[in-house]
Amino acid sequence: MRDASVSRSEAARAGRTALSGLAGFTSGDALASAVLTTAAPHPMAVYDRRAHAALRSLGIALTHSPGRYDRYIAVIDRLLPHAPDPARTWTPREMDTALYCLPLTSRTPAGT
Repeated sequence: MRDASVSRSEAARAGRTALSGLAGFTSGDALASAVLTTAAPHPMAVYDRRAHAALRSLGIALTHSPGRYDRYIAVIDRLLPHAPDPARTWTPREMDTALYCLPLTSRTPAGT
Protein backbone atom coordinates (compact mmCIF):
# COMPACT_ATOMS: atom_id res chain seq x y z
CA MET A 1 0.00 0.00 0.00
CA ARG A 2 2.93 2.32 0.51
CA ASP A 3 4.91 1.20 -2.56
CA ALA A 4 4.97 4.22 -4.88
CA SER A 5 5.87 2.02 -7.86
CA VAL A 6 2.33 0.59 -8.06
CA SER A 7 -0.93 2.41 -8.67
CA ARG A 8 -3.28 3.08 -5.77
CA SER A 9 -5.81 0.64 -7.20
CA GLU A 10 -3.15 -2.10 -7.43
CA ALA A 11 -2.13 -1.36 -3.83
CA ALA A 12 -5.79 -1.50 -2.80
CA ARG A 13 -6.19 -4.88 -4.52
CA ALA A 14 -3.09 -6.26 -2.81
CA GLY A 15 -4.17 -4.98 0.59
CA ARG A 16 -7.72 -6.29 0.20
CA THR A 17 -6.37 -9.67 -0.92
CA ALA A 18 -4.05 -9.83 2.08
CA LEU A 19 -6.99 -9.28 4.45
CA SER A 20 -9.39 -11.66 2.70
CA GLY A 21 -8.12 -14.73 4.52
CA LEU A 22 -8.82 -13.29 7.96
CA ALA A 23 -12.03 -13.92 9.85
CA GLY A 24 -14.47 -11.07 9.25
CA PHE A 25 -12.82 -9.99 6.00
CA THR A 26 -13.99 -12.67 3.58
CA SER A 27 -16.79 -10.54 2.11
CA GLY A 28 -17.71 -6.90 2.00
CA ASP A 29 -15.26 -4.05 1.68
CA ALA A 30 -16.26 -1.54 4.35
CA LEU A 31 -14.29 -2.99 7.27
CA ALA A 32 -11.32 -3.92 5.11
CA SER A 33 -11.19 -0.45 3.59
CA ALA A 34 -11.22 1.12 7.07
CA VAL A 35 -8.27 -1.07 8.11
CA LEU A 36 -6.36 -0.33 4.91
CA THR A 37 -7.03 3.41 5.22
CA THR A 38 -5.81 3.34 8.81
CA ALA A 39 -2.61 1.62 7.67
CA ALA A 40 -2.09 4.00 4.73
CA PRO A 41 -4.26 7.09 5.24
CA HIS A 42 -3.02 9.14 2.29
CA PRO A 43 -3.32 6.72 -0.61
CA MET A 44 -6.37 4.74 0.56
CA ALA A 45 -10.02 5.66 1.13
CA VAL A 46 -12.86 4.17 3.11
CA TYR A 47 -15.56 2.43 1.09
CA ASP A 48 -19.05 2.07 2.52
CA ARG A 49 -22.63 1.96 1.30
CA ARG A 50 -22.96 5.76 1.49
CA ALA A 51 -19.91 6.29 -0.72
CA HIS A 52 -21.30 3.65 -3.09
CA ALA A 53 -24.70 5.37 -3.17
CA ALA A 54 -23.07 8.77 -3.67
CA LEU A 55 -21.16 7.48 -6.70
CA ARG A 56 -24.39 6.02 -8.07
CA SER A 57 -26.13 9.41 -7.59
CA LEU A 58 -23.32 10.95 -9.65
CA GLY A 59 -23.96 8.43 -12.42
CA ILE A 60 -20.89 6.33 -11.65
CA ALA A 61 -21.58 2.59 -11.59
CA LEU A 62 -19.61 0.41 -9.19
CA THR A 63 -20.63 -3.22 -9.33
CA HIS A 64 -20.58 -5.54 -6.35
CA SER A 65 -18.42 -8.10 -8.17
CA PRO A 66 -15.05 -9.13 -6.71
CA GLY A 67 -12.42 -6.40 -6.88
CA ARG A 68 -14.85 -3.65 -5.94
CA TYR A 69 -12.43 -1.91 -3.54
CA ASP A 70 -9.65 -1.50 -6.08
CA ARG A 71 -12.22 -0.31 -8.65
CA TYR A 72 -13.49 2.20 -6.07
CA ILE A 73 -9.95 3.55 -5.58
CA ALA A 74 -9.54 3.73 -9.37
CA VAL A 75 -12.77 5.77 -9.60
CA ILE A 76 -11.49 8.19 -6.98
CA ASP A 77 -8.21 8.47 -8.89
CA ARG A 78 -10.19 9.38 -12.03
CA LEU A 79 -12.38 11.90 -10.20
CA LEU A 80 -9.71 13.87 -8.35
CA PRO A 81 -7.81 15.38 -11.32
CA HIS A 82 -11.09 16.66 -12.81
CA ALA A 83 -12.51 18.08 -9.60
CA PRO A 84 -12.76 21.84 -9.17
CA ASP A 85 -10.28 23.61 -6.91
CA PRO A 86 -9.62 23.00 -4.06
CA ALA A 87 -10.97 19.43 -4.36
CA ARG A 88 -8.40 18.64 -7.04
CA THR A 89 -5.72 18.53 -4.34
CA TRP A 90 -7.68 16.34 -1.94
CA THR A 91 -6.42 12.97 -0.80
CA PRO A 92 -8.55 9.91 -1.55
CA ARG A 93 -9.53 9.94 2.13
CA GLU A 94 -10.88 13.47 1.80
CA MET A 95 -12.80 12.43 -1.30
CA ASP A 96 -14.41 9.49 0.49
CA THR A 97 -15.46 11.83 3.27
CA ALA A 98 -17.06 14.14 0.71
CA LEU A 99 -18.85 11.18 -0.88
CA TYR A 100 -20.09 10.12 2.54
CA CYS A 101 -21.52 13.60 3.13
CA LEU A 102 -23.07 13.98 -0.32
CA PRO A 103 -26.86 14.15 -0.10
CA LEU A 104 -28.25 10.97 -1.58
CA THR A 105 -31.40 12.52 -2.95
CA SER A 106 -32.35 15.85 -4.38
CA ARG A 107 -36.06 15.25 -3.92
CA THR A 108 -37.89 17.54 -1.56
CA PRO A 109 -40.21 16.03 1.02
CA ALA A 110 -43.86 15.75 0.02
CA GLY A 111 -45.89 18.80 0.81
CA THR A 112 -43.08 21.36 0.58
